[in-house]
Amino acid sequence: MHCPFCRHTDSKVVDSRTSDDGASIRRRRECPSCGRRFTTVETASLSVLKRAGVSEPFSREKIMSGVKKACQGRPVSEDDLALLAQKVEESIRANGQAEINALDIGLAILPPLRELDEIAYLRFASVYQAFETLDDFDAAIARLRAEDAAATSSSDEASHSD
Repeated sequence: MHCPFCRHTDSKVVDSRTSDDGASIRRRRECPSCGRRFTTVETASLSVLKRAGVSEPFSREKIMSGVKKACQGRPVSEDDLALLAQKVEESIRANGQAEINALDIGLAILPPLRELDEIAYLRFASVYQAFETLDDFDAAIARLRAEDAAATSSSDEASHSD
């Protein structure tokens, strides 16, 4: 790490801390040549491989804007969208890959979006799961109902066993 003051080619790390969201590390450094201190922020880069073969940096804002369209007219706040984007980024970073396919990001959005709003989930899923007919919508709705019924019956069983 070059010193930003004297351009010395080395520096000593004095303190390291993770940021609030855990996505970056803040390092306090000291130059052994001039003795001045400076701060660096390190993040792991994450790239998105688009369908056209172009790679671009990952952006939470793009997730939020894409999901916002599916949530139009639904009771979903900006804070809800920001939290969803954070969950998606965390799940993608947990895979440990530096580059991820754009389609995989769309699929990673589906589980937290379903928790947030099922109608928005269906709207978004219709694009990323390539719904082509009304039967595709019917099948997705039937899956949602079956999963909801299974979750309800398992929680009912758990409350009866107390």
